[in-house]
Amino acid sequence: MIRFNSDYTEGCHPAILERLSETNMEQTAGYGEDEYCAKAAALIKEACKAPGADVHFLVGGTQTNVTVISAALRHYQGVITATTGHINVHETGALEACGHKCLTIETPDGKLTAEQIAAYVDAHFADESFEHTVQPKMVYISNPTEVGTIYQKAELAAISRACREKGLYLFMDGARLGYGLACRENDLTLADVAEFTDVFYIGGTKVGALFGEAVVITNEELKADFRYNIKQRGGMLAKGRLLGIQFLTLFEENRYFDISAHAARLAEKLKDELTKMGIAFYVDSPSNQQFPILPDAVLAELKEKYTYAYQARVDESHSAVRFCTCWATKEENVDALLADIASLL
Repeated sequence: MIRFNSDYTEGCHPAILERLSETNMEQTAGYGEDEYCAKAAALIKEACKAPGADVHFLVGGTQTNVTVISAALRHYQGVITATTGHINVHETGALEACGHKCLTIETPDGKLTAEQIAAYVDAHFADESFEHTVQPKMVYISNPTEVGTIYQKAELAAISRACREKGLYLFMDGARLGYGLACRENDLTLADVAEFTDVFYIGGTKVGALFGEAVVITNEELKADFRYNIKQRGGMLAKGRLLGIQFLTLFEENRYFDISAHAARLAEKLKDELTKMGIAFYVDSPSNQQFPILPDAVLAELKEKYTYAYQARVDESHSAVRFCTCWATKEENVDALLADIASLL
């Protein structure tokens, strides 16, 4: 079975496995206070051009989202998100179970706009009973989004301005950030992300690591006592060096960006070749997630050899599905998938 249903089906980049093996019997301090975490944090700050940032390593995406958001907000505050945002649809209500409401906005492409954010906040405070409803205090975006779309630099800059004008924190979920930065339509850099957000994270789980996410905090208000929140949310890994070693390896020799570019190139190949076949897409995604609309009969044949994620029913005989590429995707598997689709149409 060839798996295209997600971007975390393999283990980790071989260089990480080698480094973990080499350092296995070393003794280090625990809880992320070891030299590997320190070196990894330094490389990340350098890549972000943010020497004053705080960098913390957590285990997974949902844990990271809950830890960051709950650390930033008071009990009566919530977070603005696209209705399709990961915290709203794919985290089993984890954030709301911690007492913070998702304040959702409908979007056609998974992206929020500065205008939507400003209008939402203005409407909240224009209501004479605003103290009876959850106060918006943070904006959550992901790049790429749940439907593979990405933010351009001008869009992110505008959102950042709106957030600062309205007194909101801006948080970017970067579970797939490497793939967003590597795609051909992108004009953002890691330094731009650090400049325009108050806090964001760099995903490792989906981009070459066994597990792990690196939180980067640039807003001074959010830095204080963050490690208390990590501990309380179960994210303070005793063997924290396992995270530091992975991110150190990813950010050495431009590895994180090189392996992201591999995934982006194969996704672009998949998109280009399917377009040549006359196949339409559920959403115009430039990133490693592609959403072709295929006949159900074709999908039934494909599932004998490939896995994919079901997205939506389009009509009585067609469905949209998701194919993901990743750092470990083999080009021959993409070629095989394309050949099989062509033969079935």
